[in-house]
Amino acid sequence: MQKRMNWYQAVADCEQRGEPYVLVTVLGVTGSVPREPASKMVVTGDQSHDTIGGGHLEYRIIARARERLAAKEYGYEMANFPLGASLGQCCGGSVAVMLEGQPGSDARLVVFGAGHVAQALMSIMGQLPWQVTWVDSREECFPEALPINVRRHLTDDPVGDAANLATDAHCLILTHNHQLDFDLCRTLLTADTAASIGLIGSQTKANRFVQRLARRGFSDETIGRIRCPVGHPDVPGKRPMEVAVSIVAELLALAADDGNGTQAARRGLSWSGLKTLMQETPVATETDTTEK
Repeated sequence: MQKRMNWYQAVADCEQRGEPYVLVTVLGVTGSVPREPASKMVVTGDQSHDTIGGGHLEYRIIARARERLAAKEYGYEMANFPLGASLGQCCGGSVAVMLEGQPGSDARLVVFGAGHVAQALMSIMGQLPWQVTWVDSREECFPEALPINVRRHLTDDPVGDAANLATDAHCLILTHNHQLDFDLCRTLLTADTAASIGLIGSQTKANRFVQRLARRGFSDETIGRIRCPVGHPDVPGKRPMEVAVSIVAELLALAADDGNGTQAARRGLSWSGLKTLMQETPVATETDTTEK
């Protein structure tokens, strides 16, 4: 079970893991109410963090937030709740709340190999809203502590597991063994399920792999899906961290192109948008809590 957090810890946690969430904020109150304005809570698909007062009011708002998440309705919604018998709370006041849905990220990365470059890479990816699967057969190469968005996949058959792991994911081949690199390339090209394939190595290695793959019947177009040397050409350097920075720069560019891992700039509500929401905000009732 996940630990309960306060709302700002929960926002940071969801952002890091790329999990969709709804931030609930008490905008205003009248009369006797359980919490003051600006109180917040965070609702995810299976957790809630912090509180806006508890009771049936909070229960109904959590249910509405999860309806929005299930329907992928992101954006803003306002509602006003009178704390009367319909909500099982007889405080005598009313509460206006804002629900802000954030979509998270569905960007996925599979990294084959747990060497120095991969170790440096994870220190960066752990700060980004990507879901990362880290694959190697050597248990001793994995650090004891991993970022919360990184999952270790220890296996004695990385090649056999590659096709399933790679489905709809960006893949990086950073292993310690050239033959393993080649076998992973061949498997991923054959499966044709990965969003992209990056291979660490020199231009000489790239040329050799092109020749070997061509001899096995792969077309030039198919072989061209492999980026080798991997990394953004404008980021120089050969140290592990420099290579990792270059790789992440390239991944972010790829994610922007395919629409994953990025979000539109968050500018909040314009004044005209806020006025429109206020005009459309209903008073919640027992049968109609927040519908516009």
